[in-house]
Amino acid sequence: MGKVTLIATAAMGIEAVVAKEVKDLGYDCTVENGKITFVADEKAICRSNLWLRTADRIKLKIGEFKATTFDELFEKTKALNWGQYIPEDAEFPVIGKSVKSTLFSVSDCQSIVKKAVVDSLQKHYRKTGWFEETGPLFRIEVALHKDIATLTIDTSGVGLHKRGYRAGQGEAPLKETLAATLIKLTNWTPDKPFVDPFCGSGTIPIEAALIGQNIAPGFNRDFVSERWNWIDKSIWQEARQEVEDLANYDQPLDIQGFDIDHRMINIATNNAEEAGFADIIKFKQMQVSDFTTNKPYGVIVGNPPYGERIGEKREVENMYKAMGKAFAPHDTWSIYMLTSHPEFEKLYGKPATKKRKLFNGFIRTDYYQYWGKRPPRNVE
Repeated sequence: MGKVTLIATAAMGIEAVVAKEVKDLGYDCTVENGKITFVADEKAICRSNLWLRTADRIKLKIGEFKATTFDELFEKTKALNWGQYIPEDAEFPVIGKSVKSTLFSVSDCQSIVKKAVVDSLQKHYRKTGWFEETGPLFRIEVALHKDIATLTIDTSGVGLHKRGYRAGQGEAPLKETLAATLIKLTNWTPDKPFVDPFCGSGTIPIEAALIGQNIAPGFNRDFVSERWNWIDKSIWQEARQEVEDLANYDQPLDIQGFDIDHRMINIATNNAEEAGFADIIKFKQMQVSDFTTNKPYGVIVGNPPYGERIGEKREVENMYKAMGKAFAPHDTWSIYMLTSHPEFEKLYGKPATKKRKLFNGFIRTDYYQYWGKRPPRNVE
């Protein structure tokens, strides 16, 4: 197969975090809105699906061109080498999206691309008529943006945020990819204590444990491209072996999660067990105002209630004030909070060292960062 072009898709605002992960895997990349593109060998399909903590999915780029007429879309799609990737028995549905483009009817674009791919495959396999589509899945996407059509095949299957450990969740679960992003944006290292005072179903503490022991987030799940005939089974085996070899299961961790709701503590405990961290993460029913510690230089990461629902606002505002008081004595700790509440700093009682715009689903939030005192340098 030689080289392939891959796109790691990313939520708005975290492209730089995903790009760093791609570079850490050893691939040079370019960054655009919502996508990180890199050229690599086919083993990169396996490695990026297994290792990228903050990307949404990995797509295989087949082609990109300008298209302002359906005719142009059809001919240019048909000219791409689909037979190189898609076997004769493959199932190949087409999904689509169109933003600021002349061809705005997504359903028309989908059916034209489907017909063009069929034509291309008929020529490649020297056959007439339709294809059975009973084999492995190759989900094609036509994405139009400002009249540029990008054609990709999804290599992930279900989104990468589905790690396979979440047996239960609460009402507003944080996506695993966002939880990993929140941790990656901190100064936490595995030798420091880590606390999530609003742990809900345990996503942030579990992602911290995965990061702390260098366990690939995809270790416990399957990917649609594992069934593709042109990626040799041995390549997937090597990629999974690398995951096993690089995991540091002996790394001791001090990770705690608190929540005011005892039902969430039960769910979080079950999820941590499912992820293999039953003995590592400690969960406890507790409200944030009761937080106290005698350990220095820890990190707190939280996704507290935002008070967006009617009737919750006052309660949440009081809780932010109580949180500020509870954390104030621990000046060596770094604190990171994600919320959409515009008055957070005022209620917390302190301006943030830094804040960063992030989206939690469709909610625009700010990630407030309070950096603690640095540990003294060891004097020889």
